[in-house]
Amino acid sequence: MRVTLYGKADCCLCHQAMDVIKRAGRDYPLTIEEVDITTDPALYERYRYVIPVVAIDGVEALVSKVSEVWLRRALREAGARERPGGAR
Repeated sequence: MRVTLYGKADCCLCHQAMDVIKRAGRDYPLTIEEVDITTDPALYERYRYVIPVVAIDGVEALVSKVSEVWLRRALREAGARERPGGAR
């Protein structure tokens, strides 16, 4: 699964969210991408008041608050969507 973290360099919540993503990556096969919203005016306008934002396979999963419990739940749900029949 591809996990994208939208944030900015001076955001302590974004750094904490990345730590949560990396911990979850020990148990899930993740490709992690970090996107600095300040490098793209459209992303900055969209996310500037709600970072950190975590997207899983292109779908926004967590906005503003990222906890390990919520991230793992979102990863399980995304994994179930990928399997035929949504089997768990």
